[in-house]
Amino acid sequence: MSFVFAGFRRPRPGWGLFSFYNPGMTEPAYDDIPVADCLPTMWGWAGLKLRWLTAEDMPALLEIFSDPEVVRYTSLPVHETEADIQRLLDEIQRGFLDGSLFQWGVEIEDRIVGTCTLARINRAHKRAEVGFILGRAFWGRRVMSRAVPLLISFAFDQLRLHRLEADVDPRNTASIRILEKAGFQREGLMRQRYFSAGEWQDGIMYALLAEERGRARG
Repeated sequence: MSFVFAGFRRPRPGWGLFSFYNPGMTEPAYDDIPVADCLPTMWGWAGLKLRWLTAEDMPALLEIFSDPEVVRYTSLPVHETEADIQRLLDEIQRGFLDGSLFQWGVEIEDRIVGTCTLARINRAHKRAEVGFILGRAFWGRRVMSRAVPLLISFAFDQLRLHRLEADVDPRNTASIRILEKAGFQREGLMRQRYFSAGEWQDGIMYALLAEERGRARG
């Protein structure tokens, strides 16, 4: 199932400029800066931003990833200790360095409340998997409806990808609504694709092509 969680690593030379979102614009603005040593901060509306995760975020990440309900529809285990979170941060750093995984923290009200991810970035085929995970205290506040468009803009404008995919559990209706609102189209059901939490779980494949990005639902 998508890290929905589906929820990276160092850009390689030639990836171009990082994109930054200006809340007053309908499209991301670009700052003429060199390739950085961490992911760029992207600003959304109503005080939301996507930013690089650091060791200082470990308590907030532990609160999020230790909640069984939060990770229920993901392929992630419950993270029970700080050591588990440190391994997560190490994986994010390794992924960023090799360019296959970009994972931002979602910050609201000066605290990390979730993560947004581009995973399995494939430069040859110009595709990646979208993922997001949100702490339970912020459910129902349209947080990911604000964050996912930033992720899409970075994928298509900065990385120049052609296709974004999301593999989501059919029971994860909240994530399905977010994907469909962002313009993702359902492509098919994958029956009993995962064995997680002691049960076989289905997955639905959603995808968004670069030329379809303007079809987001209101």
